[in-house]
Parts: sequence; structure tokens; C-alpha cells
Amino acid sequence: LTMSSTQGSGEHWKSLESVGISRKELAMAEALQMEYDALSRLRHDKEESRAKQNTDSSLISWDEPVLDFYSKPAGRQKDLKLLRGLSGSDPTLNYNSLSPQEGLPNHSTSQGSQPGPDPWPKGSLKLSPPPLPPRVSIWDTPPLPPRKGSPSSSKTSQPNDVNTFSLELGGGAPGRLLGPVDYDGINDMLRDTTRGWKEGRGPLDFSGKDTPGKPVARSKTMPPQVPPRTYASRSQQVSSRLLSSEGTARVLLPLFLHSLRSGSDIQDYSLTGYVWSAVTPSPEHLGDEVNLKVTVLCDSLQEPLTFTCNCSSTVDLLIHQTLCYTHDELRDVDVGDFVLKPCGLEEFLQKCLTVKREIPLFLPRVRNPYSPQPIPSTARRVLEAKSAHLPALLCRLPQGDFPLKADRVVQSVKAICNALAAVETPEITNALNQLPPCPSRMQPKIQKDPTVLAVRENREKVVEALTASILDLVELYCSTFDADFQTAVHGSRKHDLVQEACHFSGPLAFTVYATHRIPITWATSYEDFYLSCSLSHGGKELCNPLYTRRAHFSKYLFHLIIWDQQICFPVQVNRLPRETLLCATLYALPIPLPGSSSEANKQRRLPEALGWVTTPLFNFRQVLTCGRKLLGLWPATQENPSARWSAPNFHQPDSVILQIDFPTSAFDIKFTSPPRDKFSPRYVFSSLREEDQRVLKNIMQKESLYWLTDADKKRLWEKRYYCHSEVSSLPLVLASAPSWEWACLPDIYALLKQWTHMNHQDALGLLHATFPDQEVRRMAVQWIGSLSDAELLDYLPQLVQALKYECYLDSPLVRFLLKRAVSDLRVTHYFFWLLKDGLKDSQFSIRYQYLLAALLCCCGKGLREEFNRQCWLVNTLAKLAQQVREATPSTRQGILRTGLEEVRQFFALNGSCRLPLSPSLLVKGIVPRDCSYFNSNAVPLKLSFQNVDPLGENIRIIFKCGDDLRQDMLTLQMIRIMNKIWVQEGLDMRMVIFRCFSTGRGRGMVEMIPNAETLRKIQVEHGVTGSFKDRPLADWLQKHNPGEDEYEKAVENFIYSCAGCCVATYVLGICDRHNDNIMLKTTGHMFHIDFGRFLGHAQMFGNIKRDRAPFVFTSDMAYVINGGDKPSSRFHDFVDLCCQAYNLIRKHTHLFLNLLGLMLSCGIPELSDLEDLKYVYDALRPQDTEANATTYFTRLIESSLGSVATKLNFFIHNLAQMKFTGSDDRLTLSFAPRTHTLKSSGRITDVFLCRHEKIFHPNKGYVYVVKVMRENSHEATYIQRTFEEFQELHNKLRLLFPSSLLPSFPSRFVIGRSRGEAVAERRREELNRYIWHLTHEAPEVAECDLVYTFFHPLSRDEKAAGTSPAPNFFVPLDGSWARPVGKVGGEVKLSISYKNNKLFIMVMHIRGLQVLQDGNDPDPYVKIYLLPDPQKTTKKKTKVARKTCNPTYNEMLVYDGIPRGDLQQRELQLSVLSEQGFWENVLLGEVHIRLRELDLAQEKTGWFALGSRSHETL
Repeated sequence: LTMSSTQGSGEHWKSLESVGISRKELAMAEALQMEYDALSRLRHDKEESRAKQNTDSSLISWDEPVLDFYSKPAGRQKDLKLLRGLSGSDPTLNYNSLSPQEGLPNHSTSQGSQPGPDPWPKGSLKLSPPPLPPRVSIWDTPPLPPRKGSPSSSKTSQPNDVNTFSLELGGGAPGRLLGPVDYDGINDMLRDTTRGWKEGRGPLDFSGKDTPGKPVARSKTMPPQVPPRTYASRSQQVSSRLLSSEGTARVLLPLFLHSLRSGSDIQDYSLTGYVWSAVTPSPEHLGDEVNLKVTVLCDSLQEPLTFTCNCSSTVDLLIHQTLCYTHDELRDVDVGDFVLKPCGLEEFLQKCLTVKREIPLFLPRVRNPYSPQPIPSTARRVLEAKSAHLPALLCRLPQGDFPLKADRVVQSVKAICNALAAVETPEITNALNQLPPCPSRMQPKIQKDPTVLAVRENREKVVEALTASILDLVELYCSTFDADFQTAVHGSRKHDLVQEACHFSGPLAFTVYATHRIPITWATSYEDFYLSCSLSHGGKELCNPLYTRRAHFSKYLFHLIIWDQQICFPVQVNRLPRETLLCATLYALPIPLPGSSSEANKQRRLPEALGWVTTPLFNFRQVLTCGRKLLGLWPATQENPSARWSAPNFHQPDSVILQIDFPTSAFDIKFTSPPRDKFSPRYVFSSLREEDQRVLKNIMQKESLYWLTDADKKRLWEKRYYCHSEVSSLPLVLASAPSWEWACLPDIYALLKQWTHMNHQDALGLLHATFPDQEVRRMAVQWIGSLSDAELLDYLPQLVQALKYECYLDSPLVRFLLKRAVSDLRVTHYFFWLLKDGLKDSQFSIRYQYLLAALLCCCGKGLREEFNRQCWLVNTLAKLAQQVREATPSTRQGILRTGLEEVRQFFALNGSCRLPLSPSLLVKGIVPRDCSYFNSNAVPLKLSFQNVDPLGENIRIIFKCGDDLRQDMLTLQMIRIMNKIWVQEGLDMRMVIFRCFSTGRGRGMVEMIPNAETLRKIQVEHGVTGSFKDRPLADWLQKHNPGEDEYEKAVENFIYSCAGCCVATYVLGICDRHNDNIMLKTTGHMFHIDFGRFLGHAQMFGNIKRDRAPFVFTSDMAYVINGGDKPSSRFHDFVDLCCQAYNLIRKHTHLFLNLLGLMLSCGIPELSDLEDLKYVYDALRPQDTEANATTYFTRLIESSLGSVATKLNFFIHNLAQMKFTGSDDRLTLSFAPRTHTLKSSGRITDVFLCRHEKIFHPNKGYVYVVKVMRENSHEATYIQRTFEEFQELHNKLRLLFPSSLLPSFPSRFVIGRSRGEAVAERRREELNRYIWHLTHEAPEVAECDLVYTFFHPLSRDEKAAGTSPAPNFFVPLDGSWARPVGKVGGEVKLSISYKNNKLFIMVMHIRGLQVLQDGNDPDPYVKIYLLPDPQKTTKKKTKVARKTCNPTYNEMLVYDGIPRGDLQQRELQLSVLSEQGFWENVLLGEVHIRLRELDLAQEKTGWFALGSRSHETL
């Protein structure tokens, strides 16, 4: 993906300036990057030359001095065409080959310099900055397109290399470090370079390696530019630089400048500049069992290669086998020159699974991680103007002018203070109190004698005091805000003396002075203001909160609320945890409304929270806060502010500012990390008493720390040394720690160090807000570091949210995410958009701005330009969607066409662009004819983009504006993780998971699934009451899958996907399930869309929940599964699938609780507190056994299937959606897969209904055989139609034509049996008259498409031609339940186990029972005895299943207190009977099971044959 050079003079990079990066800083970054590039390439050249001399030498040698790049001849610069890494560096450079003693080289530009002891001495890098790259706005309005004929308007639509750091081209510019780079020749040169690395290719070398799997065909689709085989390990060490802003001492950003390859011999695909497909691991035993059909296209083959392979085949083997078809001799063919690329996606298949290892990444610290936006330049001019002449106002005026001119002094001071956030310090107040009264300021209580200022010395003292107080305010402002100026003399200094906090026993105390910038409306709405101060750690209060006295408004220069009160907590400093947060909340009493009742006044007099702020007591240098601090208050919310860290609110320009004065001293109080205990005991869990083991197991089964009681925590902490065997219990144990003060940390850290390595799913639990400790979070990140890129993408939204719980910006989690983001394009892509969405969170927008700016600096210019194009496209689509939404229905189409022209111009200027949905979706244009909009409330756009890959189909998406898609993203993420869990366990649920991504608050993109229809549209083909019928789904699938094998495959897909949807929607509590947000593909895959309600937040009709059933499972779905209206053995499979999938998810309860718990702060309304999380906990029932969970979910299936509310909900939705159905919608017949016309089928000359035939499936009845004759055809065609299908034709014709143009239709209602042969014969005659009149009506009726579609042969008609009266297409799909009358038979599925003197018998299913003598289905139930049992005391039985020959029970029957020795003498007698009410129950089958023949050490599950008093078993 090679990026062409971008022309411009630097006007396109305003985006980085908006997040705090100046042009000078960016120029320095570019210079440093290019310097690194030059040296890395020289080292690479030297490594290649030395490799030829000595093959055993190391990759890079540091023994010789660093060559001076600038002293090389110009021809040497041609080697600069080598591939760069993600940040523009050489990916083959490996610093990890160094020994610890060698260190890094002296990076000096002086010729012949030797490596020194300091790897990067100050002043060694002296470069003139290169020209600024173009600054393209990421958030602002995109730049205007250039005029025609400009050089930038001739861009091509070739794929762009968003991974390569490209340089400005052109010669002669001063300070340019590198010569011209031939971008067009990069790929050719890379191919040559790759051939020179065959010795280290690894998986690419087939000579001595046996590759598992069968030979498979490979892709013939070659990428536009072959991605080079430059592999590097995930682990890498990144050097960094600090960029400082001119005029300030703070560090702006951590800038990553160089990526290095580790010494691992495992190859990695992350640094090649291309998108590599994600890999989901699956069970190894499935590799040879599961086969895939592969079709490969290649330029050298005229026809595609299609063959079958198993899952264990590698991509290298596929490529090698394909080349065998395309080349006669492979000796001169380099397999590394070929890749496999999925058609339509701009990504490439990985060659093998890679293993990464962790290497620490250095990230500099930032002095003030929550600094707000820089001060406006206007404030700077105010300070320069007012401060310059302020001393002269008092000193140079005549004596008699003091009382008259004091107002000018006050006005100047007020202007200065107003520019400095309207803060009035007590020193300024006291200095102004020395002035005489004036109109600009309220009179002080104690006024000075005006004659005092007549003495010049007194005037100079007032001026000195006032000037000093203003300078102190300016310095305070500069230390709080990101000001672009500072005082000439710093009043603060760094203390050389340090006292450890663990030795400081004084109490924590500070002075709350006042709140500034008070809204004027508060003066008339509130009174009695007071402040609540509390200390917390991880959301836990360290002591009772303290309160200030109640105060009223004060008016000096501004409105203030002054307390000037000391707060002293009863907590010693040495007892404070390092991450202690100070939370301050402002309260006030509302002023009663005039004329309101006393009761109303009493209710209104309750204190009301107005604002809050939190701040850490120890800064990121671990030094206790001291001196005066300004803290911006956030508006009061319902959440607990002490639960997480938040920056002060300087995001809002009018936020209330709290002034707190912390004590100052001659030394810093620093929190030093304590030494770990050398030993932490580990005891065996089984050595505990049985009662303690039982209690601890019950506590650990809670799976989450949120529901631990105080007694649970006490017990866990006492027995913490016994919990090592339960690795996942570490979050529960640490959450039970009584204190995190300095004295307790050695024990905690020793326990943490000796704990068994946790898997990444469990380690996510240590990133919650409950664990702010830096060492705990560092260990959690270390354990998470083993995540593959695919797994990291699964959890990336949660990790981005976990950044909010970090006390400081410089944290292991930040380093981990940035390191992984600059190593893989997929991670970079999604990390960018998640950070960009995080900018909307005002409390953390500053933090996300820093991270986003660091990412943009590290990723290279190519990616920055690609992100700019994506943002430009999103803004264009959002503008169009908003215009269409706000327009009237009659003008929407015109506005849409006009807006699509602007989108077309975007692609004309930029060539191509990747969609935010996925970096694999590369598009080059819009297809206006396929674009439209939906008639829903949000009016989303339905867009079709032209794929860059000519072999790929157009990419269709939905763009929404006005809907928050973050909840949909989260729901789909959870379903995707569930599906991966099932696949890894060998259970493919055939789930359809589409892409959905929020590109900003209230807008986003959703992928459209082709060949899918909503259940509503399928059901209304059978009328508005189609939701109450059982056949619509089965008929629709039969229509689109006419072949018997096709239909069987579609039903199989339906069974699996429906089971997966039932489990996923129940666990996540997805509500608002109507038939318009459930879709069905023609292949049988069912899936859900539109997740606006979840976690049980159902819509309410008054006090009635709209979603009454546990999940959507209706009779028409069961009809498809059973193959009819009676239960079959396939329904047993469906229930087993549901229960198996449910139990697999239950094993990962902790994972879903961790993921959802990390999202509690994301701002989704329906996921905001622990009650929402409790819903998932209750749904997964982690305390239940698998057997109990199976029984529980079986009851849920029965409840959902028997719910009438779901069908009623569907019907109401059908009525509500009728208003959106356009009059021009084309009518179709539900049983016809496509529409036929007179032109396509031929004119009908005669139609005659020949006879009727009896059918038995799907329902008993009659079908009519119709003879159809056509023009120019001498042979008749025979079709078969039911009476209901004739009636559907008539009803659809009535919607198109008035009744006067149509013949009368036979009555549906008859007296007596409506399905008797006499009725069928009478209807045959009536239908004959009807079709004769219909075909002889006016041409507009007789020749309409509906008539010709009705009489056109279907696939079932062709199969039924020439067969017996029972057509083949009506044969039951599963007739195992049908047995000849009089024969006893069937099978029962049991699960038998024995544990702790208890015999567990689960009765699961019965299949193939006989019907009763009267022809009706039985009402079966199961009764068991444990023989010998002469007193009949061991009788147990199940519930009764109604009217079925294939019942499902999943009931557990337990016999307690049976010794194992006694069990060997017992025999299980199982009988299946049909309940007959007042008559004697009928025996349907019986089986005797000798328990001594079963190995009950393990659970025994199987089918047992039922016979008449038989003893045989299966």
C-alpha cells in the first residue's frame, strides 16, 4: 500500500495542532524519524555485507563506530528504497540482539564518532527541521478541493499504503535529510529483497518441513501490489523523545520514533503495511474432520480452481499446490511472491499462527496529564496591555485624584482576573481593600482612610502588593492551564529534600478557600452553599466525609462563595494509599418558590448537588500535592464520582472553579514503593476443613467482586494463601484486601508476584476501577500482553474504556495499547476510531486527545492521510444523512441525489478510501442507482460503494445519523465473542455477525447482509395475520431452496443459528424483539438486528412489559425445525444445541462480567450501574450445575414457544408498519420464488383443473392438479395448487383491481368436515369456473404478472410430474416418529451419573413413540423405580408432555443416600405412559437398566430402546 507524496505547504495538519502539537514539534518529530531511518538503513546495509563474509555473525554489530550517513556519496542514497516500518523505520532492525553491556550507539551526526557511555547524550542530535508535511484536518471541515488542472486533482484510485511513512519530494530544500524516494519501485525492490532472505523465511521453506493437511487450491486473485514478506515479531522496543513546547516546561506528548524487531525467530505479519486477516483458533481435532470448499482464481489460469481441503491445511500449502497447476517447474518460482486474498476484501490470509512475547516499551512521563486547552491569545494581549501600565495608575496620579481614579485600577485588575478564568485570590482581595471605594467594586467592610494613600510610600506598598498578587495569580494559572505564556520569574522551585510518605505521621489537612466563576442564576435559586470532602481508593471510602460551614454569595470583583475553612481528615498521611482520590462535592439548598405550600417547600429544601471534582493526592511523580490548586467542577450527575478518577473540568469554559490551598513545606512528601516480602506462603486448598472448602467454593462461584459481602471478603482474605489453585479468584482476593496503605503493600505484592500466571480473560478483571494500584495494573497488563491481534480486537473497546480508570496518563496500559497499535493496521484502525469517539466524553477528552495525538505521530504520514480521508467521508455522509432526515418526504429523494454527487466528487479527488467499518473494505466510488433511504424514524441511508477489487461485489452499508450505535457495537461484540467460544469448543452455531461501528455520537455505519429478509416481510406474504400462522418461514425457505438437499441444508442452518440467537438474546437480555428486527437469509441463517434495548430494559405499555417471553422462539420457527406441526427428533437436537451452547457460555461468566463491567463508564444509558450487570449474572446462573442449567433453559424454551404475547407483538407491529408500505410495492405470491410475465412464460391458451389428490404433509388435505396449455407449445404442463393458494391469488388480485373486474371466488367456509373428499370435489368444479372466467377477463387482469406467476411451474411441480398421487415434495422430512399402529417402540435418552452417594438420572428426550389406538398423539410422561422396591417407595416421575410422540423433558431425578455397594444390586425400571385422565394410563414402552453394567465413575449419556417389558439397552 504505497502512499504517493502529498503536495502542500503545511496547511493540512491543523488536526494535530488542535490536540496540542505545534508545527515546530512536528518538524522535530519528522526530523528525528528520518534520522532514525537513515541510520537503520545504514546498519542494515552493513549487516548484509557482513553476512556475506561471516554467516554466523549477529544481525547488527555495535563494535564499530556508527557511519556518518551524510558523508556517503549520493549513489548510496538509492538504497533508501527499502521498506520502512509503521513509523517509517526499518522493520528488520533488531536492538534485542544486543547484550546488556553493549547498550545503544552514540547517535551523533559528527563524522567518525565513537560510541560513548551515554547511549543518547544531550545535544548529540543537531538537525535542521525538514519542511512541514501537509496538515490535514482530522476533526475540522476538510479542505476545499483544488481547482481543475491543479497537480493534486490527478490522483489515481490505486490502493494507498497507509502504513508507510512517506516523505516530501523535491530537491534543494535546506535541511532535507533524505533524497528522493521512488515509491513506484518499492514493491519491485521489496520482492528482490525478500528473495535474499530465504534462509530466514521459516514457514515459506517447504524443503524440509512436513505440512499437515490435504492439498488445497489457492487464490488466483492477485493483489494490486503484492505485499512484501517483511516479517517482524510483535515484541519490540521503541525509543522515544520528549517534545517540549516553547515557553513552557511541560512535556506535550510521548512520541514513538522507532520500531525494532525482536530476536524471536517466529515470523509476524504486523509490520508489512498490509491488513492481515484475523485468525480464530479452533479445536485441533477438528482440523482433519472439517472440510472447506476453496475456489482459487489466478491470472495464469483461464478457469478457477475448485477443490476441497481440511482445516489443518496451511496457506503456504494452498499457494504451493496452486502453483503446481500454473507452473511446470517450481524451481525458479518463489512462493513468497504470492499471497491469498479474499475476493472483495483488501486483506491477506496469514501464513501461520504466530506467537508473540512481551518486551517493555518505554514511555516518558507527562508532568500534567490533565492540562486543559491553551489560553486564548486574547487573554495574553489583555495581560500585556493591563499589566504594563498598572503600577503607573496609582504612583503617577496627582494626590487629589486617588478617590476618582481608583476605579481605573479596579477595572484593570478585573480585566486581568477575568482573563485568568475569573479567579480572585485572597491576596488580590486584600490588596484591593487598600484602595478607596469605587463604583466598580462593592465596599469592603473595613475601609481605609483615603488620606493614607496621599503618602507616596504607602502608594508604592499598595502597588507592590497588588502586582505581586497578580503575578502569583498568573503563575497559578500557568500551572493549571495550558497557557502559552508564563511569568518571567518562577516562584516555585523543585525541592531537593524529600521525605518518604510512610514516615510522615501528620494528618491530611488543607484549606478550602472559595469557588469562583459562579453562575449568576445560582444567586436567585440557591442558598446555604457547603462543600463535602471525602477520600476514596478504588471506589471505597477511607473515612467519613467532612463538610464546610454553610456560606452565601459574596460580591467583590466577581461572585464568590467563600469558606476559607480548614479541612483536617482523621487520617495520617502514612496511612493513605498511593492512588487516593480527593472528592469534593458542592451542595446547596434550593430557595422556596413564592406562594408554594409548606409541604412542597419541605421537599424542595433537601440539599441538591451542584457539582463535583476528583483529584489524586499524589501526582504521577508520587509526590503529595502541595500549594494552591484550582479545580474545575463537573455538573452533578447520578453516578458516584469517587468510583473513578476524572480530570478537573476545564473542558467547559464556564465551569465553576474550586480553590483549595494545600500546605507547603521545605521538602517533598513522596510515596515510595515498599519492598516486596521475600516469601508468601502457598497452601493446598484440600488441606482446609470441608466446611471451609465449601464456603470458599461458594464465594468463588460468584464470579465477580461486585457481589462479595463483607463476610465473604473477610473469609477470602483470611484464607488467601489457600486460593492459589483457583487462579481466576485473584480479583476476588485482592478486592477483599482490608487496606492498601503503605504498610499492607508488601504482603499484597508478594501474593501478586507468586500468583500463577492468569489467562487474559481473568486478567481483565484487574483493570476495573476497583484496582487503581499501579503494580496490580502493571501485572494485569503483563498477563494481557499475550493476547493475539485478533483477541486484542475483541477486547479493544473495553481496554480503551479502562484508560479512564488509570490515575496517570503514563501507565503500563497506555504503553501496551500504543505499542500494539503501531504494530498492526487493524489495531491502529480501530484504536483510532475508538479514541476519536472518546473525545466526546468531556471528562476524559483531554486524556484521549493526548493518546490520539501520540497515535497520529507514531503511525506515519500515510496513515494520517488515510484517517483524514475516512473522517472527510464520514462528515460528508453525516451531513447528507442529516439533510435527508430533516427534509419532507417528498423532497428526500432529490436531496439524496444531490448529496451523492458530493460523495462522488470526494472519490474523484481522493481515488479510494477505507470504510471505518473495517480496514479491509476499500472502496473507490459510490453507486447512486443502488442508494436509497429507509422510511423509519431515523431515516437511515442505504448506500452502495464500488469495491476497489474488481472481483468483489459492491459494498452495501447503512449510514445512521441520530442513533447512538455504541450499544449495538457492544451487543454485537458480545455475540461475536460467544460465537468464538462456541467455535473453539467445536460447536459451530452458524451465526451471522455483521459489522457495526460508531463514528461519533449519534452516527455510524452498519453492514448490510445480502439475500436476507425480515420476518415481517416473510409473514405478511400470508396476510397481515401471517404472524399467527405456522407455515410462512418454512414456505419461504422452500421457495428459495427448491431442491431437497438445499432445503435440508437450509433447515440445518436454521436450527443452529436459531439456537445461537436464543442463547445470545437471553443472556444479554435483548428486548424490543419484533419481526422487523429479526432477519432470515435464503440459506436458512437467522440473525437479529437493531439492539436498542438490552440487559432486560424492555419497553413498557403502562405496567406491562412488551417482551413477555424469555426470548423469541415462535411456533413458525418450531415448524421449520420439526418439518411440520408435530414435534420430531430434530426438536431434540435443537434443545440439546441450546443447552450445550448455554453451558459453554456459562463457563465464561467471568469474562462477560469483566467486559461489561469495564463498560459501566462508557455512557450507555442501559449499562450504567450494577443492576444492569446483575441481569447478566442472573441469566448465566454461575452457581448452577450443568444439569440444573440444562433443565432451566429447557423450561425457557417451553415458555417462549408457548407465549402468545410474542405473536401478538408481531401482529401489532404488522399493523403499525402498514402505513410505511408504499402503494407501488410489487405484489408477490408467498409460494413463488420469483415473478413471471406473459413475455417470459408465453401466452396461456387454456387452463383446466383436472383432479384432486389427497396429501398428508404438512397437513392433511387435498391438492388440485391443473393442466396449463400455452401458445406454440404442443405439450401441456401440470401444476399442483392448494385451495389456500388459489385464495391467496384472489386476495392479491383484489389489491390490484376492483372487485367488478374479478370473478367471484368460492366460499372458504363449509358445513361439516372442510377437508372431506366431497368438499374437495365440489371445490374443484367451483375453481374450474373461477379460473375460466379469470383467464377470459380483460387483458389487464388475465395477463397480469400475478396470474402468470401463479400458473408457472414450480420445482415441486416438476418433481411431482409422473409420480403417485402423493407428490414427493410433500413427503415428511423426518418421519421417524411415524410408527405402524399396534407396535410398541421408541427410544429414551438418559444421562446417568453417581456422585457423593447420589444417583442422578436426567430424562432428556423420547423419540418414536406410537400413537394411541384412536389415532391421537399421546400425553407421555416417564415413571421410574429403583428395583428391588416391593413397597413402591422409589417411584419418581416427570411432568406430562402434551400431544406429542417426541417429547422433551430435561428433568433431573435424584436418589439420595445410596451407597456404591448397594447400587451394584439395583436395577432401574423406566416406563413411558400416556396420561388418560379418568381412564387407566396407557403403557407406551418400558426398559430395565442394570446399573452394575454401567461405569458410573463417569456420566453415561445415551439412547435406550423402549420395548414391551424388555430388558435390552442401546
